[in-house]
Amino acid sequence: MEPNGVLVVGSITADVTAFSARFPRRGETVLGDDFTLVLGGKGANQAVASARAGARTWLAGCVGRDPFREIVLDGLRSYGVELDEVRTVDGRTGVAHIRVDASGENDIVITPLANADLDAGMVDASIRATAGKVGVLLLQLEVPAATTCHAAKAGRAAGLTVVLDPAPAQPLPGDVWPHIDLVTPNESEATELTGVEVTDAASAERAGRWFLDRGVGHALITLGAGGAVSVTAGRARHFPAYEVTAVDTTAAGDAFTGSLGAALAAGDEVERAIKRGTAAGALATTRPGASPSLPGRDEVDALMTGTPLEGAAR
Repeated sequence: MEPNGVLVVGSITADVTAFSARFPRRGETVLGDDFTLVLGGKGANQAVASARAGARTWLAGCVGRDPFREIVLDGLRSYGVELDEVRTVDGRTGVAHIRVDASGENDIVITPLANADLDAGMVDASIRATAGKVGVLLLQLEVPAATTCHAAKAGRAAGLTVVLDPAPAQPLPGDVWPHIDLVTPNESEATELTGVEVTDAASAERAGRWFLDRGVGHALITLGAGGAVSVTAGRARHFPAYEVTAVDTTAAGDAFTGSLGAALAAGDEVERAIKRGTAAGALATTRPGASPSLPGRDEVDALMTGTPLEGAAR
């Protein structure tokens, strides 16, 4: 039987989110409408999205010795994420400060803290511990870039399908790209990494070719409400977005990648996996917050088929 689990190597944070009608101008104070404190971090979000999509999911990451530790671990546990590969280190758990305006747009400041302690040795141990159980490795860049690059190479050597969400965007050594099966930047990340200003499907295809030229097997540029553009050596294809009413775009990209990874691990064809990721990303924008916004498999199925989910709000 083929391994159908997912291993996520990445960040774990406590997300402190303030909601207001608009963002303050420089030096200005505005009154907010709401506040949340929940599990977050791109690694944790993708792990939750994968688990909610039905895949058995392990997360390799670090938390600190502080009150936020229990908040994030309880959150991961509640969503069914396997915690065997989460390490507790000295210091403080990572924190994300998020602001969300009335249109659903957000800005985020990440303070890595314990996430900076995730190293190559921990990654190697997690890959060994999950051998024979997982088929897909999900990576991001909220942990040290050297650790992510090592994980890509080690994952490829172990026969895993390696998926990189290059966020936050930063230059990576050229020798890592051939170890990436699938890269999933959004338009701003693709612009920063490739130098191609991504504004539409045509420019997304040009940016996608930049990744392929460096050895990536498949580039998938996400465009928010514009859908996603898939670029392989053989073809480019635009996948339209599902129409929803967005209230908060936080973690939409993580919903996309986590659901995509779970579908690939389950043996879905790539095109269906992309559609599942696109639907999950759209649904994540309809609720505030990071991990609380990540949809379950039944919700994704309902959106893809146009069938209202029984008991869902209308």
